[in-house]
Amino acid sequence: MTTTYDVAVIGAGQAAVPLAGALGKAGRRVALIEEAHLGGSCVNFGCTPTKAAIASARVAHVARRAAEFGIAIDSVRVDFPKVIQRARRIVSEFRAGLDKALASMSNVEVVHGHARLEGRREGRFRISVGEKRIEAAQVVLDTGARTRVPPIEGLDAIPFITSESWLEHDELPAHLLMVGGGYIGLEMGQFYRRMGSEVTIVNAGDQVAGHEDREVAQALQEILEAEGIRIVLDAKVAALRRQGAKIAADVEAAGKRTRLEVSHVFIAAGRQPNVDGLGLDSVGIAPQRDGSIEVDARLATKVPGLWAAGDIRGGPMFTHTSWDDYRILESQMLGDGRRTLDRVVPYAVFTDPELGRVGLTEAQVKKDGRAYRVGRFEMRNDGKAREVGETTGFIKVVVDAETGLILGASVLAAEGAELVHEYVQLMNAKVPWSVMANAIHIHPTLSEAVQSAVSAIPSA
Repeated sequence: MTTTYDVAVIGAGQAAVPLAGALGKAGRRVALIEEAHLGGSCVNFGCTPTKAAIASARVAHVARRAAEFGIAIDSVRVDFPKVIQRARRIVSEFRAGLDKALASMSNVEVVHGHARLEGRREGRFRISVGEKRIEAAQVVLDTGARTRVPPIEGLDAIPFITSESWLEHDELPAHLLMVGGGYIGLEMGQFYRRMGSEVTIVNAGDQVAGHEDREVAQALQEILEAEGIRIVLDAKVAALRRQGAKIAADVEAAGKRTRLEVSHVFIAAGRQPNVDGLGLDSVGIAPQRDGSIEVDARLATKVPGLWAAGDIRGGPMFTHTSWDDYRILESQMLGDGRRTLDRVVPYAVFTDPELGRVGLTEAQVKKDGRAYRVGRFEMRNDGKAREVGETTGFIKVVVDAETGLILGASVLAAEGAELVHEYVQLMNAKVPWSVMANAIHIHPTLSEAVQSAVSAIPSA
């Protein structure tokens, strides 16, 4: 028996759930198909549990610094299983909230299982979910992404951790080898170090956080190294093998191979879209070289009625861009036809201090050949930062020399993920940096540093 819907949403990530609710409210009959848990990577193993765990790590870190504030704490003991349990509990609470929200949605049916496209018939997409058969006039793909596992000799013979599986591990690694120095590698590397692990990060590129401004990346590296994390650049893990209770890792760098003995391996070498087994070929779609599905500014594929959202559609892989994808798709299907053009996409690296980022780096602006100016401010010169003992980091903002419009900003500071939004709002409003420079900020606040950075932009 075949069940017919107006829209089938495959994958229940951050775009899918609110989109299903909006379409259902508008009277469309919607099938929301999910193989595992609702909420996608963010709720189940990404944003939600990692930030919960990072919060625990920060408490331990601040407690170790207590003497700086005139407070005596004799010792700090980490109960790692309880840290993990707390993160799991918060995930469970979020999942329960999603279940409750979906139960209240009209015209939305949740279908559990792996969905596979099986061509089209009479203008409708055919989909199999196990033994269930579905037809829908339109299909939205929101299947997310997973860890890209590099070809390392011996990797398949050892248990390794990924961003999808870390929450399953109650044992604190004695020595963690982090393969990859991108955003996940840096965040989780610092987390495990603050929990008490020895951590070595091996990165293929010549800087950590390879997409960032070089001086920002250098500062991040120095911050992590000051906490005892070893970082090896321009290197690769060539081989892994069991050596008793430990793992022997051969690391190649500068033409030499060295041997490390570690207890655990965490693979954080990039992400790849989940397109496996979707049956894309049955509707005439082939993934791009990076595994993503090509879409236009409407998030439409080349096949009419087939849309893609979130990590699978290429471009920024962030929860907030996935959520904005929902707004674009809702407007395409029900409203005024919003597009992805000109959207300002900020993001953050949740190390401590955090890196809040938006727009272009100085190197990117320079490559474009555009005349620009730079404002820079060290956090140690901000009054509030000194008062609360959070003086590490700096702010760097790049503006167009002619228009004064902000082209990009890096906020490496305590609460950097919050502070960067001041620049985001100016960029969305398309107003020059002078608007912020002439505003009044509360004193003492960390946001004064955001203003101080633009005030440091040379006038000519």
